[in-house]
Amino acid sequence: MASPTDLPQKRVLVVDDSRFVRTTFAGILRTSFAVREEADGEAAWRAVQSDPSLVMVFTDLDMPGLDGFGLLQRIRASEDPRIKALPVVVISGHEEANNKRRARALGANDFIAKTADAPEVLSRLENVLRLVRTANELEATRQAVERTATHDPLTGTLTPHYLVTEGRKHFAHARRHGGQLSVMALRLDNYDDIALRAGKDIADVVVARVAKLITEKVRTEDSVGRVAQASFIVVSAGTAAAQMAAVAQRLRHELDEGKVRYRDTTFSFTASHGIASAAADSAKSIEDLIRLALQRLSRAAPVAAAPPKPGLPQDFERLLHLLEGVDATRLGAAADEFAERLMRIAKAIQARRR
Repeated sequence: MASPTDLPQKRVLVVDDSRFVRTTFAGILRTSFAVREEADGEAAWRAVQSDPSLVMVFTDLDMPGLDGFGLLQRIRASEDPRIKALPVVVISGHEEANNKRRARALGANDFIAKTADAPEVLSRLENVLRLVRTANELEATRQAVERTATHDPLTGTLTPHYLVTEGRKHFAHARRHGGQLSVMALRLDNYDDIALRAGKDIADVVVARVAKLITEKVRTEDSVGRVAQASFIVVSAGTAAAQMAAVAQRLRHELDEGKVRYRDTTFSFTASHGIASAAADSAKSIEDLIRLALQRLSRAAPVAAAPPKPGLPQDFERLLHLLEGVDATRLGAAADEFAERLMRIAKAIQARRR
């Protein structure tokens, strides 16, 4: 198979603590790509940071030190757009379905069995790269549309571009009249934990609730925008840094009281903030103030969330997921007997609780 035409001299990173697995996949991939091998997650993370020629990561999940889950999390949390967008394919053996769900929630693009043959590996690689290129093109289109849009569809808050547009007006007015102007950056710290445990859709519901809370607690004339997946900026004219800090503390207290329930697990909200002000900081533009607030937010230690209330034990959850995925057509004439036995089990459980 010829190398992809638009990726000459690009490299694929293969990460596995098994030399045999690395050698096997490297041999397959070298027919189309240059290959770099690493034996653990920490070495792979250093490679990802330092090697801009990498176009994809193939990684095992079960490794000593930093495992594949941790590597995935670091890649998707990176502030470097090149790293954050790297396609990641998980090398899977006979792992539990829960591991695949967890890896998918963390941002895995695809899975490939350790027993896959060369044509399948290369075909899957091509498909993933094609999908990623399409996603990148869609993201570029979305950003172009966003520059003309005013509100974020998920939260109803301002888009980053329009937030800056409004912020420039506030900054110019404060500079002209010697007034106060403060910026607060607020981050939902446990978004990734909620997404991992309950899925991205539930995590986005939480983000929308947080946005609603912020807009309700600040003044009508303040500008609120979502600038990242779970981060917001509030631009407040006529507000000093101390006043903005008091608003942030009130918001964080409100979030501490907030809860979201998914199945048998209750999640708490935790948040961090950073503040900048025109009076206290040397800033020449609203962009400078926003940048300072985000820098201070990035240095704020994320608040540890209270552990979620336990639901079913993990082995029972696995069993229920297995039963929920049963294909009734495979049972044939035994489907009725299967259903009756499940009902007897359920009745026996209820009887024992009495």
